[in-house]
Amino acid sequence: MNFKNPDQLLLNNVESSIDISGRSILNKEKFLNVLQEIYLLENLNIFRNRISTLRNSILFPVKERDEIFNINSNKNNVSFKKKHLIEDFNQMLESMTIDRAKYYLKRLQKGVEEVKTSKINDINLNRWKEYEEIFLDSLWVVPKRDSSGVHMASYWGNFIPQIPQQMLLRYTKKGDWVLDTFVGSGTSLIECKKLGRNGMGIELSSEVAQKARDLIDKQYSEFNVSTEIVVGDSKNIDISSKLKNHNIKQVQLLIMHPPYHDIIKFTDDDRDLSNTQSTDDFLSMFGEVVENATPLLEKGRYFALVIGDKYSKGEWIPLGFYCMREVLNRGYTLKSIVIKNFEDTKGKRNQKSLWRYRALVGGFYIFKHEYIFIFKKS
Repeated sequence: MNFKNPDQLLLNNVESSIDISGRSILNKEKFLNVLQEIYLLENLNIFRNRISTLRNSILFPVKERDEIFNINSNKNNVSFKKKHLIEDFNQMLESMTIDRAKYYLKRLQKGVEEVKTSKINDINLNRWKEYEEIFLDSLWVVPKRDSSGVHMASYWGNFIPQIPQQMLLRYTKKGDWVLDTFVGSGTSLIECKKLGRNGMGIELSSEVAQKARDLIDKQYSEFNVSTEIVVGDSKNIDISSKLKNHNIKQVQLLIMHPPYHDIIKFTDDDRDLSNTQSTDDFLSMFGEVVENATPLLEKGRYFALVIGDKYSKGEWIPLGFYCMREVLNRGYTLKSIVIKNFEDTKGKRNQKSLWRYRALVGGFYIFKHEYIFIFKKS
């Protein structure tokens, strides 16, 4: 290849590669130097030519580009999702003035040089477009459960792993602590291990707790994090002493996925919320769980409640909104209400025709959703 013209020399000054996921890996120092060189240009046509050359270098087939570039894994590299990097270049190419083109280039430089995160998560706001895996709409249509890792769908009433996954990405940083007061099969704590968060769970049933521990222990983690399940009643158990064993006083995220009253009976224990005799009794006990856990949540951090409604004796019981009210009455601010779909439940999987008949006769609609209420502690 001939590298004598300026465009090819420009390519030679940016070491680049593409990893297995299709991300562009760039030598950070050289990439910034080239961007700065282009930024100093005052002629829009020359500016566009240089950007076009740089963009095309990202689009080269791997074998051809390997002849031009050589990435050293020990160097200070930066990675981009290729399509977003190309979008940035295209914005510059489509700019009608040099000032607008430089504006987009400066924004790209900033995304390379600076990491801008908030107190509550690791999302780099200078690269916000790259976080496509994070849900931002209030309606979640999730076609199937995440089956990665050791997750199992066999436990009745456990939520899909995508729910704690999304909560962890939005509302925690790596190394933060998460408390789940209804740990069940351990879905939240499995996601904690996968994403580098510490997890504490409370489970009423010692048998269920042990099965969850066994499952969580099988989950590989590249992070040095702790996960612990405590057997006890979430309404009154002293978790602060357990947290002190890890040299912490409060957690950064609270997750609750209580029984949807008596839809599924989980145990024969009278302390189990699924055994309460009335909606009022259920809400009273749920409120006690919230009161017991609230002091453990750091001020300004988030609480995710996953709950659905129920249908009983010809009446739709808005259990989700009743529970929302219980939380709001305890000093929280409501930040969002997410509606999440679900198609099949274990209890109804083989009864679709029966439920369609019941809905037609009873004048109601079949449940296809549940709520995720997002609260912030004031």
